[in-house]
Amino acid sequence: MSYNTPIHTSCLIIHASSPMNLNDLIRQFLEHLEVERGKSLKTIENYQHYLNRFLIFAEGLGVKEPTQIDQDVIRQYRLYLNRLTNQKGEMLRKVTQNYHSIALRAFLKYLAKRDIKSLSAEKVELAKQEDREVSFLDAQELERLMASPAMYEKNVTKRMRDEAILHTLFSTGLRVSELCSLNREQVDLERGEFSVRGKGSKIRVVFLSNEAKEFLRKYLERRKDNHKAVFVPVLHKVRGAGNSPTSDVGEKIGREMRLTSRSVERLIAHYAKLAGIIKKVSPHTLRHCFATDLLMNGADIRSVQSMLGHSSITTTQIYTHVTNQQLRDVHRAFHGKTKK
Repeated sequence: MSYNTPIHTSCLIIHASSPMNLNDLIRQFLEHLEVERGKSLKTIENYQHYLNRFLIFAEGLGVKEPTQIDQDVIRQYRLYLNRLTNQKGEMLRKVTQNYHSIALRAFLKYLAKRDIKSLSAEKVELAKQEDREVSFLDAQELERLMASPAMYEKNVTKRMRDEAILHTLFSTGLRVSELCSLNREQVDLERGEFSVRGKGSKIRVVFLSNEAKEFLRKYLERRKDNHKAVFVPVLHKVRGAGNSPTSDVGEKIGREMRLTSRSVERLIAHYAKLAGIIKKVSPHTLRHCFATDLLMNGADIRSVQSMLGHSSITTTQIYTHVTNQQLRDVHRAFHGKTKK
């Protein structure tokens, strides 16, 4: 999110000046998230989107100050969200509706800390939502995906880079944003481990398999540039274009160049298609594969939680329904047995 002032004030409704004005308080809350809480700009942008929607709704009810927010306002707002549709006529998913409520609760907690009277955050309940589905690849699909660069990519440097990307994601469970932000100096190939700063600016250690280390080593040794990013666009000359270099989609800021999250998403979807995998495959799919592989091979859920960088064990538990070895063993031992 790029802006000159901390918040996109142009996106917010402007009211007459008032110390208890909702618009001003939301702006102050977003600035609090940036300065005191150290939230990422993307997180602040999301909070701004959700709270601006509430602000527009509240304006329609004549609600301009926090003291006017009561349970009836919240009830009407949740009903509004439940009936809201997008340009395609699709209704908001329950999880998306809950994101709006979570942002509103955080704002109300902020008001309480400032001793500004409003509705208690605990009064804003979350809607019951459907269980989250985990998309992962079976062993054969994963093997075909990993082999795709070697089979289909003719540009040697790009092939080596893409192999390193696939193996690094599966070996570490990194989020795609964490992968793209990696710098060469932070990756210790000798020890096969390094630290990353994940969501909420939390630092965790991730580990490279021997195979991932080897792919990374070969790719980095082939690199002749001095860009600090681990993964960069592959420059190549186009026939008839003189000496003008082009590349697969990346990002260049000044002298710095690195792949973007969207670039990695596209290349993984591309290789999945070449591998004949019908289901949607993304960088997060490999994160799911990382977690399920650990759990299916006996890792305890607390360790997996730490390696994934989940702040809550509940988030990690979404994997247990597809990896419960004990239940699988019970089923095999007792299902379909006939009495003699």
